[in-house]
Amino acid sequence: MKKLITLSLTALLVAAWTVSAFASEVVVYSARKEHLIKPLFEAYTAKTGVEVKYITGKAGALLERIKAEGANTPADLFITVDAGNLWHAAEEGVLQPLDSAVLTENIPTHLRDPQNRWVGLSVRARTIVYNKDKVNPSELSTYEALGSDEWKGRLLLRTSKKVYNQSLVASMIAEKGEAETEKIVKSWVANMPVAPFSSDTKALEAVVAGVGDVAVVNTYYFGRLLKKNPDLPLAIFWPNQQTTGVHMNVSGAGVTKHAKNQAEAVKLLEWLSSAEAQGKFASLNMEFPANESVKADPVVAAWGEFKGNPMNVAKYGEYQAAAIKLMDRAGYK
Repeated sequence: MKKLITLSLTALLVAAWTVSAFASEVVVYSARKEHLIKPLFEAYTAKTGVEVKYITGKAGALLERIKAEGANTPADLFITVDAGNLWHAAEEGVLQPLDSAVLTENIPTHLRDPQNRWVGLSVRARTIVYNKDKVNPSELSTYEALGSDEWKGRLLLRTSKKVYNQSLVASMIAEKGEAETEKIVKSWVANMPVAPFSSDTKALEAVVAGVGDVAVVNTYYFGRLLKKNPDLPLAIFWPNQQTTGVHMNVSGAGVTKHAKNQAEAVKLLEWLSSAEAQGKFASLNMEFPANESVKADPVVAAWGEFKGNPMNVAKYGEYQAAAIKLMDRAGYK
């Protein structure tokens, strides 16, 4: 009896979910924040009658929780940001292969795991944002060129500890090899007037404040800042249009290996990839839909057309460990 009393809250939650698993439901562990998923889940429940239960948290913590829970995990679906995180989850063995013609039809090949263990659901472009009062866009060209003498003391970056920069550098390693990429990263470090920032938003605010003139950020951070203050002197530049294209990452999901509601989890994932859901899924965070048949939100579309890098995003995971070591060698903190 004492043992029952000392059961952890987590265990009780597992038991509750297990009992209620006879009803139509899906349990989601999400590293995507609640306000970005709740409206979608409510719409899905209203449409299908299937209840979507979820918890949110950091990607690493949720992954460790799924691993620790093992076969007893209540999680059916794992949603996270960054292709590297998805790749890592798959390599850790917590996701199962997806056999879905719907997902194959809705999501382009380069935004899906080559082994079909996860799919991208929204696309985030990591691009250059500049101060319109200080930079003529004709001065800009590529990520690599931000390491030239022209940008000395003018380049602002987020910390290398953030997975988004790790994936950017990983993609460069995949394309250029480690030696050339290390030269580029060292040139960036040499051009930074201050230490890297803890967030993309702080880097953008520093551009506004005149600490530097350009920053490399995910576009939705730019969108959020301009939504608060449309008069900020910031503008987007799409780099590498004559070469590789803009670095593209995803938020996405996979069905867990021990999903109790596997069929319902696949159905939810298929719905999230559909034209019906993709517009809202992407627009809630000012991202781009992964389903190419769906138009971006008008605010996002107004940033202009551009060529994205067609590299399969799974490469970011493959080269992420090498990217972290490379950034450390280059002095990128």
